Amino acid sequence: MLIETPRLLLRTFRLTDLEPFVAYRSDPENARYQGWDAPFPVDVARQFIDEMMREEPGTAGTWYQLAMEHRDDGRLLGDVAIHFRGDQPRQAEIGFTLARSAQGHGYATEAVRAVLAHLFDGLDYHRVAASCDADNVRSARLLERVGMRREAHFIESYWFKGRWTSEYHFAILQREWRSRPAAPEPA
Repeated sequence: MLIETPRLLLRTFRLTDLEPFVAYRSDPENARYQGWDAPFPVDVARQFIDEMMREEPGTAGTWYQLAMEHRDDGRLLGDVAIHFRGDQPRQAEIGFTLARSAQGHGYATEAVRAVLAHLFDGLDYHRVAASCDADNVRSARLLERVGMRREAHFIESYWFKGRWTSEYHFAILQREWRSRPAAPEPA
């Protein structure tokens, strides 16, 4: 699977991604809202990359993560995850992680828009959802910026990393995606 944007390549992970992948997943700020802890073990990262290299993108019921590479210099900036739901046809969930050094440049917004375009325009998906910790303001803003609507706010709905956590749920339908105003091109 390969998705191209003006500044990014969203592609299958490679073994050469191991070191930068471990680095951004080992950042405590990146791990704060994610399902892993920092530091992120190298052997777990290697197993994950091996699995993504073998996984067939689009398999119902699986998560597939795309490496986010900067087109100009080949740097691994982060990743975008797609959950191809097995219980509901033509529905997916997405998530994303970005190295702290790459944050604030619009890369995650560009990547998420490209994944949404791929799912809606390329694969004819009906609905795409995402969720984030309610304290993760930057992720919530990104999901709103790409046109997703906040559908729910669950208050202290699950125990996560030693505390009760609140969560936002977002979604967008294909017809909403297609009728939204055109997004500005990245700088």
